[in-house]
Amino acid sequence: MSNTYLFALTDGGGSVAPELGLARRLVERGHRVTVLAEDSMVPAVAATGAAFRPWRNGLNRPDNQPEHAPYREWELRSPRTLLREMIRRLIVRPAPGYARDVTDAIDADRPDLVLASFFAFGAMVAAEADGVPFDVLMPNIYPLPAPGLPPFGPGLRPARGPAGRLRDRLVGAMSQRMWDGAALPGLNALRAAYGLEPMAHYQDQPHRARRELVMTSAEFDFPARLPANVRYVGPVLDEPVWAAEPWQPPAGDAPLVLVSMSSTFQNQAECLQRVDDAVGSLSLRGLVTTGPVIDPGQLTAPPGVTVVSAVPHGEVLRHVSLVVTHGGHGTLARAFAAGVPVVVLAHGRDQADNAARVVHHGAGLSVSRAAKPAKIADAVRRVLDDPSYRRSAARLGAALRRDAADGRLIAEVEDLDPGQPQGRHAA
Repeated sequence: MSNTYLFALTDGGGSVAPELGLARRLVERGHRVTVLAEDSMVPAVAATGAAFRPWRNGLNRPDNQPEHAPYREWELRSPRTLLREMIRRLIVRPAPGYARDVTDAIDADRPDLVLASFFAFGAMVAAEADGVPFDVLMPNIYPLPAPGLPPFGPGLRPARGPAGRLRDRLVGAMSQRMWDGAALPGLNALRAAYGLEPMAHYQDQPHRARRELVMTSAEFDFPARLPANVRYVGPVLDEPVWAAEPWQPPAGDAPLVLVSMSSTFQNQAECLQRVDDAVGSLSLRGLVTTGPVIDPGQLTAPPGVTVVSAVPHGEVLRHVSLVVTHGGHGTLARAFAAGVPVVVLAHGRDQADNAARVVHHGAGLSVSRAAKPAKIADAVRRVLDDPSYRRSAARLGAALRRDAADGRLIAEVEDLDPGQPQGRHAA
C-alpha cells in the first residue's frame, strides 16, 4: 500500500544525508514523498526523487556559508549564551514560520505522516494541531532528558556512585531551567495560537510524537529509561551528495589517516591546519577533507598529507587506519561501520556527547579542539599503536551495520494503520 509522507527538515549539516536517505528509501518503495526543506538542500532532495517544497516562512538558507548562518555560534564563548542563542535562533524564532508552511503543505498533500527534524518544533505543533501523526527524526544519540542518561551538552560520561548521581541531578536541573526559560514562552505562545494546551517542559513537544526515531544503534548510546515512543532504528550510512568526487589512495604504504571535520561552518580551518601538522609530523599518509564550506587552499599541506574538498567516505574508509574528526555522528558511524577507530576534537553542538561515548566504548580518544599539534599527534599515535581501539571500533561497527541493514527504520515509518482516520483530512 502506498502512503503519503511529508518531511519537514532543517539543514543540520550532518543530519541531511540520513534524513534524506530515509526519504529516498520511501520513494524507492513506491510512496509519495514531499520534502519541505531549505534551499541549501535542493541538490540533496533532488537526488532522492521526492518532491521539493521550500520553506517560505521558516528558516531558509541558500547554503552553509558563514554569512548565511542564523547566528555566529563560533564567536560565542559562554556555554549559557551559546545554548540560549541556539534555542532562540534555531527553534523558537523560526517556529511560527515552520508551523505556517507545514499547515499549508498538509492542506496541499494530505500526508499520512509528517517526519520532522528535531529543531523543527513549529512543524510538530502544526501537525499536532491538524491531527496528523508526526515522527521526530534524531540522526544521532538520544538528546532529551531521560533517567540514566547524563545531561546532554557537556560531554559527560555515565554517573558512577552518589557523587555522579548528584552531578546529574544538579546539571540536569540547571539544563532544564535554561531550556525551558529560553524555549517555553515562545513555543507555548505558538501552541496557544494553534489551539493547543501549554507544555510544562520543552521536551513535551517531541514526546507528543507518534515515534521518536533515534537513527543510531543502542550499543553506541548510553543505556537509559526512555519514553515508550522512542525507537532505536539504526543509522543511515548514505554519503552526502557533495562527497561524490573521484578518489585514489595516496602513494606509499604508511598508515592512512583520514581527517574529516564539519560540513557546516564551525570556524574549523585553524583546527584543520593543526591536525594537518600533527599527521605530517608522524610520517603517516594523511588525507584531509575540508568539506563544502572551507576552501582547501586555506590549508598548507605538509609532506605526505593531501588536502581535498571531499571524498566518498565509504570508499576511502576501506584503506584508512584512523579517522580524526570533530565528532559528528555521521562521520563516527561510517568510521565504526568500517571498523576504524577515531580521535575526536569536538567543536560544539552534540559533538562532546558523541566523544564521551567514543571514549566510554574504547573506540578512540578525545582531545580539545584547541590542542597543539604535538598533543594531537600523541593521540593519533596512541590509537594507531593500541589494537584495542580497533577491536572496540569493530564491535560498534558490527552493531551499526546490523541495525542499518535490518529494515527497522522503514518498518517503523511504514507501520501506519490504514483504518485509522488521520486528522481533519480523514474521510
